[in-house]
Amino acid sequence: MDLILWRHAEALPGADDMVRPLSRHGEKQAKFAAAWLSDHLPNDTLILVSPTQRTRQTANALNYQYQVSEALAPDKSVDDVLAAVGWPKASGMTLIVGHQPTLGDIAVSLLDGFDGLGWAPSCASLCWIRAEKKENVLETSLITTFTPKE
Repeated sequence: MDLILWRHAEALPGADDMVRPLSRHGEKQAKFAAAWLSDHLPNDTLILVSPTQRTRQTANALNYQYQVSEALAPDKSVDDVLAAVGWPKASGMTLIVGHQPTLGDIAVSLLDGFDGLGWAPSCASLCWIRAEKKENVLETSLITTFTPKE
């Protein structure tokens, strides 16, 4: 299974966290990251997106079909997100568009095994992780990271 964690692009501040839109800078970040993703994603990639406005706007920059998943909302845990994507048993590629600190905690948990010592990706950054079973042992590896520099 391949899992790409995509943090939403920069959003404007606001009292209602669910409806904060992307800033102009965030729109540029999302387009830049989406261009990179377009060159790397298989056509059958499962894309799951948090229900917030900023994550949907980030995903819209990619111009692929996606599903909104409540399991990726800002208040959800690492376990909630991993269950939603079927980690590590699902096949193929899954891209999730979500939030900090959950995405950073997922990356560190999967790659290093430590809970609570999160990684803090910048807005619109990507982290591509692969799980492969080799000789009955699950190996998890970092394929690449990407941070948009527009």
